[in-house]
Amino acid sequence: MLVKKWMSKGIVTVDADDSMQQAINLFKEHDIALLPVMKNNKLVGVLVGSDLKKSPISTGMPLDVQDLLYFTYKTKIRDIMTDSPITVPMDYTVEEAAQILLKNKISNAPVIDHRGQVVGVVTRDDVFRLLISRTGIERRGVQFAFHVKDMPGAVQELIDVIRGYGGRTASILSSYEDAPPGHRVTVQQETVNREGFGSPSR
Repeated sequence: MLVKKWMSKGIVTVDADDSMQQAINLFKEHDIALLPVMKNNKLVGVLVGSDLKKSPISTGMPLDVQDLLYFTYKTKIRDIMTDSPITVPMDYTVEEAAQILLKNKISNAPVIDHRGQVVGVVTRDDVFRLLISRTGIERRGVQFAFHVKDMPGAVQELIDVIRGYGGRTASILSSYEDAPPGHRVTVQQETVNREGFGSPSR
């Protein structure tokens, strides 16, 4: 599952020389959480909501409407943006993107192609969408977790048993965490009747 298939592709950007007010308008108009900041068609920074607190209007001094408008139009994005932005290559997996977001404690990151051009934005919501898709939870099935021997054919035996009771495997995820030596944890999402199994079919 590559980032380029799951990223948000509707890119909204701002120029480093645009005003803070222009950024505020874009945040509201497009209901987005991150704005890639460009200069001469190159990514030079990102702007998120918390960056707006770096402006002069966050000093706590009382301001009237005219002063507020003056500051928001006078303050340039280059003065409040986060430079040296963290990016995610479009050919990374979504899992790798999730690691980057988690490690750097950020919720969003620009996605770049092999030329370094911004082609999208990956967000935590995109990661959640993939998680929901891969677990098959939308199918409203039943999730089972098994300790199985780490050997060929072990998972297939489980699938055959579930199929014998009329179940259908929607997804399978495996992990070695919290598993006894020589085993792994296999989590399967099955579309079966929650009210109980009938007799196995033959």
